[in-house]
Amino acid sequence: MTQWFNKLFRNGEPFIWLTAAALVISIMMVGGLLVLIMFKGLGIFWPSDLVTVKLKSGSIVMGQKIQREVIPEPGSVAGTVLKQRILLKVANRDVYGQDFRWIDESDIDSMQYPKDAVVFERMEWGDFYGFLKVKRDSGGKTIDNQRQMWTSMTSELPGLHHLLDAIKKVEKIEIGDINFRIEKLRLKIHGLEIENARTYGTAKIPESLKRLDSYRAETAALEKKYHEKEATLAELYNRLKESVIVVDTIDGRSKEINEGGIVRIYKPNDLGVFSKAWIYASKLLDFLVDDPREANTEGGVFPAIFGTVFMVLVMSVIVMPFGVLAALYLKEYAKQGLIVRIVRICVNNLAGVPSMVFGVFGLGFFIYFIGGTVDKFFFTDALPTPTFGTGGVLWASFTLALLTLPVVIVSTEEGLAAVPNDVKLGSLSLGANKFETLVHVIIPSALPGILTGLILAIARAAGEVAPLMITGVVKLAPNLPLDGHFPFVHLERKFMHLGFHIYDVGFQSPNVESAKPMVFMTTFLLILIVLVLNLAAIWTRNYLKKKYSMSTI
Repeated sequence: MTQWFNKLFRNGEPFIWLTAAALVISIMMVGGLLVLIMFKGLGIFWPSDLVTVKLKSGSIVMGQKIQREVIPEPGSVAGTVLKQRILLKVANRDVYGQDFRWIDESDIDSMQYPKDAVVFERMEWGDFYGFLKVKRDSGGKTIDNQRQMWTSMTSELPGLHHLLDAIKKVEKIEIGDINFRIEKLRLKIHGLEIENARTYGTAKIPESLKRLDSYRAETAALEKKYHEKEATLAELYNRLKESVIVVDTIDGRSKEINEGGIVRIYKPNDLGVFSKAWIYASKLLDFLVDDPREANTEGGVFPAIFGTVFMVLVMSVIVMPFGVLAALYLKEYAKQGLIVRIVRICVNNLAGVPSMVFGVFGLGFFIYFIGGTVDKFFFTDALPTPTFGTGGVLWASFTLALLTLPVVIVSTEEGLAAVPNDVKLGSLSLGANKFETLVHVIIPSALPGILTGLILAIARAAGEVAPLMITGVVKLAPNLPLDGHFPFVHLERKFMHLGFHIYDVGFQSPNVESAKPMVFMTTFLLILIVLVLNLAAIWTRNYLKKKYSMSTI
């Protein structure tokens, strides 16, 4: 037996089983985490049935079942389960003051699923659950027949959504463009006023006074146009308020709901699987393309998606040249010795510095020093309001580029070291100089290793939140960093980020239970975006690896 054990351990088979078990456990842990996030997140969009719960006390509650848990009776033997309770989403926050309610199953007398129960998804105050009572418009016309009300509402809702789109167009595009142009003119006027103040008292009237009058006349014309757009906007909002729906809650209270503030209406208990799947798909699409609302706990996350991807792309454009050039110098040009070894040690140690330290450095050096200097020389008209001297996409990207720079340098050096020395010598022997060999032979062969560094940098940067909190990320950004105004890309603007959105919704939201599903869904979306970005880089790396088959990673 002893010889059999010795032979078993000598051939290394137990170690193979140990490594395989470690791999399986790791895959199960990662897979289980992803499945949990998907289950908790994607379930938020499914239109669950509404249940009416009649309690033994005589009161009635209606809502959607969220979860069920088992709790021990206080003072009982440990582990003895005596009570069960369910969590209902009762919605109607503006009536009840809360969205969720725990109910002990022992207090339940009966449960029913009424077919005529209606879910109202609203722009404000969250969902509302109730029963249709009457519909009336501004002209005094009323409809009290439920079937007619339902037909009227479902036919009018698409038109109201088009009206909302028109309002968004007027607010964000037309009025936003006017405001942008007025602000540009205000800064020009401010700069000319400063210039005139410096030349005050001279006999010759400066030419800037004529430009000042021209700018003021243009501003007055824009302000007139602005007031016209405001009147158009007020008219559109009045059209939204023409119809009111009176809804009864399960406990007999009445609530008036403005039809223009309804996002979606449906009767979940009267829907089939395919109808629910259609609503599910529409909710998921809204989550991806809409703006957030209700303190980011409802609506979509498109600005956060755009900000995350845009910031990662800008960071990649910044970090790759610096990282690759630094690695090329250390590997191909620097004389290997004590100083180079110290530099490599410093680079490796830089990778272990906490991310918040990089954030503080970015705040002090990039924002206050460089940004403040840029404002002083190029944006004096806007002072004391900072332009680049405050957080924005550019400084957040520079901070994360500095954070991921060691990863790119180390990975690029490994890719350069993997290029066979015979290939380099062959290029030199054929008459190519050092630079030509570097550009046409070494770098193309090392591209897979370089892209490996980019993959690691993207994975690290996309999930970082701490340095972004002080270098440009915000809870809600009114404008995207990319728009139709020259110069089209505005790197000085603040932005939203999925990682910060998770932190904000999960830890700063006043409605914890309502925020939980949004946290899981945003987490899943962030993982998916990182995966897509990494897969794109991996595909490019594999393509280049096949093209330059002599290089190894």
